[in-house]
Amino acid sequence: MFAKRGEPGNFTQAAIGLGSMQSVIVTERPFRSARRDQRAVSAGLERRLLIWLAQHTPSCINSDHLTLLGSISMFLAGASYAVARQHPGGFLLAILFLGLNWLGDSLDGTLARVRGRERPRYGFYVDHILDTFGALFIMSGFAISGYVSLPVAAGMLVAFLMLSIEVYLSTYSLGVFRLSFLKFGPTEVRIFLAVASLALWYKPGMHAFGTRYRLLDVGGGVAIVGMVIILVVSAAVHVRELYREEKLPAT
Repeated sequence: MFAKRGEPGNFTQAAIGLGSMQSVIVTERPFRSARRDQRAVSAGLERRLLIWLAQHTPSCINSDHLTLLGSISMFLAGASYAVARQHPGGFLLAILFLGLNWLGDSLDGTLARVRGRERPRYGFYVDHILDTFGALFIMSGFAISGYVSLPVAAGMLVAFLMLSIEVYLSTYSLGVFRLSFLKFGPTEVRIFLAVASLALWYKPGMHAFGTRYRLLDVGGGVAIVGMVIILVVSAAVHVRELYREEKLPAT
């Protein structure tokens, strides 16, 4: 789900002219780390836990190992949902891999900061591109499982990607990286998925509102509506804020 690995840094590049004339062109490429806005319900406890884990992580493990763990775990979580089509035990595997994804995806940046090994541009790019693939893995697994209809799975993926675009654009334009909405962040999403997975493992045929609607279709529909509302409201607020900051003088 995050720009977690560093503080601002400068990149300097020099070019030497031809012949007897020498000229040096210095190009500054600063990376400005956005202010993190994390107000999820679990944020305080999670922050303290991650710092403790980072302080006790063996020196042979670095942030790249944790990033790889998070990425592979998300792929395996999606595969587990797909397996649940034939074996309900796939839901239990999905819970395990969601937990490992949390560990890798959440701890990598904290570990880098605790050890003073930040790589801001690398971390920003890798974290976000892997989140995109992770969403694809999970939604594909849902669709293959048969517990979520294809239109709902596709709708969740599209809504997630559109909301991600808005978050990334506002991070670049306003310098604030919002990690949660209405006290609901990436960790809360994982908890919701884990609880739903446990319920479906216990009772694979569970439906909502009687027997007409599948549980995950209802949850997915609510998620789509929520993400769309957040997208529209956030876009409107940020457009207004940027307009006020860069309002053209009267002519």
